[in-house]
Amino acid sequence: MNGFVRDIRTWSEMIKLSHSVFALPFAVMAAFLAARHLNPPHPPVGHLALILVCMVAARSVAMTFNRIVDAQIDARNPRTAGRPLPAGRLTRKAATLFLLFWTLVFALACFAFRLAYGNPWPMLLGGPVLLYLCGYSYMKRFTRWSHFYLGSAIALSPPAAWLAVHPDSVGLPALLLAAAVTTWIGGFDIIYACQDIDVDRRDGLHSLPSRLGPARALTIARISHAATVALLAILGVEAQLGWLYFVGVAGVALLLVIENSLVRANDFSRVNLAFFTINGVVSVLMGMLTVSDVLLGLRPPW
Repeated sequence: MNGFVRDIRTWSEMIKLSHSVFALPFAVMAAFLAARHLNPPHPPVGHLALILVCMVAARSVAMTFNRIVDAQIDARNPRTAGRPLPAGRLTRKAATLFLLFWTLVFALACFAFRLAYGNPWPMLLGGPVLLYLCGYSYMKRFTRWSHFYLGSAIALSPPAAWLAVHPDSVGLPALLLAAAVTTWIGGFDIIYACQDIDVDRRDGLHSLPSRLGPARALTIARISHAATVALLAILGVEAQLGWLYFVGVAGVALLLVIENSLVRANDFSRVNLAFFTINGVVSVLMGMLTVSDVLLGLRPPW
């Protein structure tokens, strides 16, 4: 029993379960935006609970699959050699069992939408979503644009949550939110990848920093984050959101300016501060203010 508990803790460390904070607030945002079409205009607790389970399960599947596929690559990288699989603290068999367990949890949660609410879309699309998420693990072997593949994979969560709550209302706002998450994640993944430039070049892996150099890659990250702010602003106009939402957009803009100022082409010492702390605040801030805006029924500030 102690060994099993130890494996769970090690697995949680391996997939950085706490990093679910990056995507989860945007899925909750989508759920509340979709629920404006319901009466009363907020998502039922059961929907939110199932969305949470699906989010955690899907991320667990994708991250565990990534760690299994990249175990040998991680072992050759000094930054990642201490991860549980390459370090031997978790066996490949145990990781595979966790992968199968969370795949089953995800499948059951998707089926629960059909069983409890008569909504078949999560059940029908769950399989393709998992395949797309796991596909990221191979992208760095083929394309320098893998950062935006990762962004698009994580960005499936807002339209998926929207579809789970109110399928008939999925439209441009859901797509704008997905696009904003894509450019946000893609931008900060470029920043994060600056740490591995030498290793990626040595191993023949593709990333924008290793292929274009850090200066050009960071310029693309900044353009990507500018697009994030623009897309969030357009979403607010299109979805007729109130002033509180736009306060959130302004806050995100400021945080992204700070994030991009922390990392320079010749100084990656503050990458972790930019990646973990600031991006966590971005998602939580945007999620909280959007949900508050919807619950208060605020009108557009014009």
